[in-house]
Amino acid sequence: MTCKLEQRVLRKITWRIVPFIMLLYFIAFLDRVNIGFAALTMNDDLGFSPTVFGLGAGIFFLGYFLFEVPSNLILHKVGARIWIARVMITWGLVSGAMAFVQGTTSFYTLRFLLGVAEAGFFPGIILYLSYWFPAQRRAQVTAIFMAAAPISTALGSPISAALLEMNGLMGFRGWQWMFVLEALPAVVFGVVVLFWLTDKPEKAKWLDDEERNWLMATLAAEQSRKQATAQHSVLKGLLDPRVLALALVYFGTSAGLYTLGIWSPQIIKTLGISSMTVGLLNAVPAVIAVMAMVVWARHSDRTNERPWHVIGACLLAACGLLFAGSATTVVTVILALTIVNCGISASKPPLWSMPTLFLSGPAAAAGIATINSIGNLGGFVGPFMIGVIKEHSGSYTWGLWFVAGLLVLSSLTVLLLSSMNKKAAAAASATHV
Repeated sequence: MTCKLEQRVLRKITWRIVPFIMLLYFIAFLDRVNIGFAALTMNDDLGFSPTVFGLGAGIFFLGYFLFEVPSNLILHKVGARIWIARVMITWGLVSGAMAFVQGTTSFYTLRFLLGVAEAGFFPGIILYLSYWFPAQRRAQVTAIFMAAAPISTALGSPISAALLEMNGLMGFRGWQWMFVLEALPAVVFGVVVLFWLTDKPEKAKWLDDEERNWLMATLAAEQSRKQATAQHSVLKGLLDPRVLALALVYFGTSAGLYTLGIWSPQIIKTLGISSMTVGLLNAVPAVIAVMAMVVWARHSDRTNERPWHVIGACLLAACGLLFAGSATTVVTVILALTIVNCGISASKPPLWSMPTLFLSGPAAAAGIATINSIGNLGGFVGPFMIGVIKEHSGSYTWGLWFVAGLLVLSSLTVLLLSSMNKKAAAAASATHV
């Protein structure tokens, strides 16, 4: 009976929550990286060099970094429904305003403000999932949610390329139409969030009493088992060495992810093909990455193993970047980008299943936001360094190899963290004996 009840509850909350938050993340990621497609024509229109573009694309993450932790703490206090709605509406308005960029100052300012507006969305969703799903299901659910990022690339690439073809309509450039039209869903669904999301299981009227009571009891039991070892205060969540280590790991994966999202359209464009073909080809690696992410996360959940799943995926992505740095044909470039996409995407779910194993309550809100905010600075460093190196060397090769090095560093950090955790567990076990 209990097993059937568990299956029924998990199925119901999965169908209620996951497809909707996937849609929200799809919109978020599209608005975050569509700058990569805008650059195919915007850079020439506005006279942006690779360094200017790389800095403007990456400066988003400085605003994100500064406001991430406060935003997630507010979400924990006021509830996901109100705060995520606020986040989406404001980022939609700023993203739409990108259509009116005139030069470097407005470009840098709006990209920074977009980061400020969106701060708290992703870690807020990760925290929100911990309110609803037991730990043993979290990596798989996180993988399904995070699959929205490669899906956003897969579907958004041809859409963005098609919107660029609206060039000249009503006197506006194609990239201006792209920013405005792709910003509208954020505002619309920001309003929908107010009516669809439920803050906590105890408020879920769409669960019957038996289902709601089982879910609350299961999560409460899990919480009590964590009481002895988990950190709970905001300060401990911010200063826990494991949080800072995971932030360094996430730094490398973010550098890889946003190098792909922001620069891959221009890398493919160097092969001498049309913008529409770029959009179609850029979708291929992302489609394959979705499957890799879900399969890898399922294996991580089934084996209840996290560190080696992160290490293996990061090393795969690093190998793909090394390959991409020397690829010269359409086939080899797309193959290399596929390897990178699969590795980056597969690393995320097991990585995000790790912090809630040792953090809870306000510490979880602060810790997850810290990992995301510091880690996402890789989204600044990776794209910016690609631009600087490209301008000085005339090639993407050394920039891609630089990002590969960051992913190797991520792998080594996870290995060190895993070793430290095993030693700590062994020492604790010996003390109890």
